[in-house]
Amino acid sequence: MSAPALRRACLALAAVTSLALAATACGGTTKDSAKDDDAGTSSHAKADPGAATKKGLKVAFLPKQVNNPYFTTADKGGEKAVTELGSTYKETGPNSATDTSGQVSYVNTLTQQQVDAMAVSAQDPGALCTALKQAMKNGIKVVTYDSDTKPECRNAFVSQASAEALGRTQVQLLGEQTGYKGEIAILSAAQTATNQNTWIDFMKDELKKPKYKDMKLVKVAYGNDDAQQSFQQTQGLLQEHPKLAGIISPTTVGIKAAAQYLSGSKYKGKVALTGLGTPNDMRKYVKNGTVEGFELWDPAKLGELAARTAVALSSGQITGKEGETFKAGAMGTFTLGKDGVIDLGKPTVFDRKNIDDYHF
Repeated sequence: MSAPALRRACLALAAVTSLALAATACGGTTKDSAKDDDAGTSSHAKADPGAATKKGLKVAFLPKQVNNPYFTTADKGGEKAVTELGSTYKETGPNSATDTSGQVSYVNTLTQQQVDAMAVSAQDPGALCTALKQAMKNGIKVVTYDSDTKPECRNAFVSQASAEALGRTQVQLLGEQTGYKGEIAILSAAQTATNQNTWIDFMKDELKKPKYKDMKLVKVAYGNDDAQQSFQQTQGLLQEHPKLAGIISPTTVGIKAAAQYLSGSKYKGKVALTGLGTPNDMRKYVKNGTVEGFELWDPAKLGELAARTAVALSSGQITGKEGETFKAGAMGTFTLGKDGVIDLGKPTVFDRKNIDDYHF
């Protein structure tokens, strides 16, 4: 090893040692040695589908952003399931959907508090990895939901639906609404949001099909899941591209803000808007003609499935390997796919005909 490389290795070792000491100094406690041993062999553990469901577990939910209506609904679904399963629920997290360092701190705090499992919606695919791996090393089961991290940094990911289906169906909806013609834009959340970027990749691929030859994606804008920023980005898109025919916003905060802007502008009824939203947020914009239709899964069901997955992992009924199955109460039986991904199901399209049938 060269002298510079040796110095770098020593510095890295010193940094890791300092972090460990800092965690202890901050009042954190470590898991007992038995749990550490369990964590070390968890990758070789075998699933026991017939194992009894453990009770008295401590299950924490860490959304991208607390007090966000979407995550409030999702996490209430998680709370309901955790309580029904005889365990204890808590929610914690940052106030901003782009406070990645803050989200890392919350993971570290939950690890120090020795929760049994945590369900995390990752703001960034890689930034949480070190903290989540430490949690798993301490015997904590990690489930991601809504937005994934790297597969090696969690035990399972509960996906809203197939990422490909979500990306392609949003383009299909907008195509129908614009007559498959004109300039279009995407109003996303944060540039680092894993789920948004995966869907956008499939949107771009869908647009390559011949039937979209007269549709052109002119810009991807980012509102950072902030209502004011998303409103301003919508305004900016229309100033920059006055011939815009439609906007896709695959984020509940973004689509609501975009609808609010369009509703009070000369573009109402002229610029199509679709994406992912909640019926309660979008009802008035569907009824006043600003939005023809949009889609989403039931976020409460997403939270419920994340909770049931966390408890199944903690009970040893699954380990996170492809092909494993488990029962999720009245939701039915689910099978883990590649990289431990569990799909909730197909999204629902909401329009004038059915929007009053849903209340979330």
